[in-house]
Amino acid sequence: MGGRTPPLPMMKTPHRPVLYKEIIHALQPHSPGRYVDGTVGAGGHARGILEACAPDGRLLGLDVDPQALALARETLAPYGQRVRLVQASYVSLSAQLAGLGWDSADGILLDLGASSMQFDTPERGFSFTQDGPLDMRFDPVAPYSAEQLVNELPQDELADLIYRYGEERDSRRIARAIVAARPLHTTRALAAVIEKASRPFGNASTPSAARRLRAGRRGNRVHPATRTFQALRIAVNEELTAVEEVLPQAVSALGSGGRLAVVCFHSLEDRIVKDFFRNQSRDQVNPPYEKIYEVERKATLKEITRKPVRPAEDEMEENPRARSARLRVAEKT
Repeated sequence: MGGRTPPLPMMKTPHRPVLYKEIIHALQPHSPGRYVDGTVGAGGHARGILEACAPDGRLLGLDVDPQALALARETLAPYGQRVRLVQASYVSLSAQLAGLGWDSADGILLDLGASSMQFDTPERGFSFTQDGPLDMRFDPVAPYSAEQLVNELPQDELADLIYRYGEERDSRRIARAIVAARPLHTTRALAAVIEKASRPFGNASTPSAARRLRAGRRGNRVHPATRTFQALRIAVNEELTAVEEVLPQAVSALGSGGRLAVVCFHSLEDRIVKDFFRNQSRDQVNPPYEKIYEVERKATLKEITRKPVRPAEDEMEENPRARSARLRVAEKT
């Protein structure tokens, strides 16, 4: 790694890059390395990588959110030609690298899920703590929104979606209530329907429903709308499919010794990353006289973190949204 970890960047937005020191340490940026931030957001992690790989390291930053890219351009403007920002999904990683003429990368970062900026913007519809339209699209021009899923899916399909992506045990009851309350157009309206349909939340002495919506959590229980909102967001943005598509591209793009760092915020994503890292870190060899695999192969990765790295207590106190973050790191063999 090129010297000490750069200090946490001062951002012009409330966004705080999660696991900042741990990610910079894991990627070990150096000059003249080439790095990819596949979810550049406001540019917090990217700025740290560029500082650490100075003076000649370069970075490609990708994001489908034009608002996030506008902030990243402002944050990363001092680095001039060393940084290239593109509005694109990380699932186009291979094509983006080919367009730059990069034959390999020394490090790739994927900070998955929605950002604090998106949650804190009511107009984006990611959160039930503030009222806004049922949107939830990372890319504002993506073909369909949460409102369309909520109001158009058949009841059984909606229940399956909520169960599969939200791991919500009350999925069928919630889906039935949503269908009965259609049409629904705002986050607060949807959250109120979910809360009424769910098992009792809190007790008779809790504040009003509106205050519970703002609080999000009470009595160490997840608010009843949390899992359904997660499920809708994952479905709208096809998040799990995107993770499955990008991981093989990232391994292929890394040069020998290059590192892939992935931050997940819920178990479904983390399971995909964990299983992929484990699979790619083992030799795939057929037993004698048996053919199980079409192609035998050597391990392509070495797991740097056998268990996910979690934020320190002080970070979780300063940034409660970091509590669910899990970082996994692997190195190209």
